[in-house]
Amino acid sequence: MSQLDHQIHSIGPEVAGSRIFKLVAFLYGITAYLVFFVTILYAIGFVMGVMVPKTIDTGTDTPTAKAIIVNLLLMTLFAVQHSVMARKQFKAWWTQFVPKPVERSTYVLFASLSLLLLFWQWRPLPAVIWNVENPDLAVTLVTLSFAGWVLVFASTYMINHFELFGLHQVTNHLAGKEMTPPRFKTPLLYNFVRHPIYLGFIVAFWAAPTMTAGHLLFAVVTTLYIFVGIALEEHDLVALFGDEYRQYKQRVSMLIPWRRSL
Repeated sequence: MSQLDHQIHSIGPEVAGSRIFKLVAFLYGITAYLVFFVTILYAIGFVMGVMVPKTIDTGTDTPTAKAIIVNLLLMTLFAVQHSVMARKQFKAWWTQFVPKPVERSTYVLFASLSLLLLFWQWRPLPAVIWNVENPDLAVTLVTLSFAGWVLVFASTYMINHFELFGLHQVTNHLAGKEMTPPRFKTPLLYNFVRHPIYLGFIVAFWAAPTMTAGHLLFAVVTTLYIFVGIALEEHDLVALFGDEYRQYKQRVSMLIPWRRSL
């Protein structure tokens, strides 16, 4: 066993339970959350094209084929990181090296960093697919996009925002409290659609008064990834909650409130 392996495996229960480690883990979780918060705020400006130095339609001029390849690679990197690190099998392996109290914070941090890389290296494709010239309709679309982001944030708070982004875990660890076992619940919007967070993202990405080729590529690929993510997530939820979640799937639609099983 190498020195590095020894150091990694030395983070055992006695170290993870020490006062110093609890404080370090808490500060790490706070840092990861702040990085996420800055990233999501930048994402809003990036997609909507407001208040950030580089948006989805600005950046280095790049030949079309190269721009498409670079952008697809950036989105693939995020999708692979986001999906693989969320799987139960990966978590079982990953927590051999990363202490369990900071596992979620590490996931959040890596997801944020992969998104920041995407924003930094994104190549614009400025060809206009559609442009809404009616000012009232344009304002409506901008408002709808912003409402999508509000839906994303609101939905996270309905299911425990701070646990979703790792703060609950490190706070409980600092206080010496055990995390409660996962409990199936369907608060508020979750009684109308199973995935209001994903619905919010779809609305935010597609409601654009000016849709460039780059924005369209981003919207199409992220929407496809959302459906893949839903399939993976629901597979895990069925494994975790069994018939309770199967019945929920039959009772509540996936994304569209007025249609079943969609």
